[in-house]
Amino acid sequence: MVYFLSPAAWARPYPPVDPAIFSQSAATAQTLMNDAGVILKRLAESRSFAASVMSAAQEGKTDEVKRLLRSLGIRSQTEVYFNPDGIRLTLLPPPGTFPCCQLVVGLRWNVFPPSHR
Repeated sequence: MVYFLSPAAWARPYPPVDPAIFSQSAATAQTLMNDAGVILKRLAESRSFAASVMSAAQEGKTDEVKRLLRSLGIRSQTEVYFNPDGIRLTLLPPPGTFPCCQLVVGLRWNVFPPSHR
């Protein structure tokens, strides 16, 4: 004889769903997105601001890039990484708040042509 167990007999029960932290993360992520929108709007609309950020980044002046971004009135903590191709901004909740989420924005300022071999 062959016995078959129903999936309910061997399946691991999942814990009860509590979306409180998930909802808090989504609300905080909306704030990060709003701050990203402020940054992107300024970079898109102000060539002088974009040039200042790009120049500081290309000179390796991370603190100056962060200062320029903070000058826009954003509340998010911002980490920056740049290379000859562009910049990556990571927006995090402000210090002292729940570290629930992050938003990463990558922007290019250079495109190298493919090498011909």
